[in-house]
Amino acid sequence: MYKIKKGDTVQAIKGKDKGKKGKVLKVLFKEQRVIVEGINLVKKHKRKTQQDQQGGIVSIEAPIKSSNLMIFCKHCNRPVRVGFTVLKDGTKSRLCRACKEAL
Repeated sequence: MYKIKKGDTVQAIKGKDKGKKGKVLKVLFKEQRVIVEGINLVKKHKRKTQQDQQGGIVSIEAPIKSSNLMIFCKHCNRPVRVGFTVLKDGTKSRLCRACKEAL
């Protein structure tokens, strides 16, 4: 089980976007990278095509190393470390290390 999943709210703790929050769009497990909405934006030059009538320079999200992100806990209202626990029904779940609430 991975600590960061699609749909989580994360905060950047390193890099040019330090302190910014965003929603995880995609997790690239083999590369240990994550694509986050609004974080690590890069400029891409797009050619004008029949589908895309307007070409030019657009900003897209590039993958960021997962070690540079922390999950943002809604209960604590801050970035936190993630722990794991086994519930009574035998399933594994993630929890916030600071407030012990489920993520």
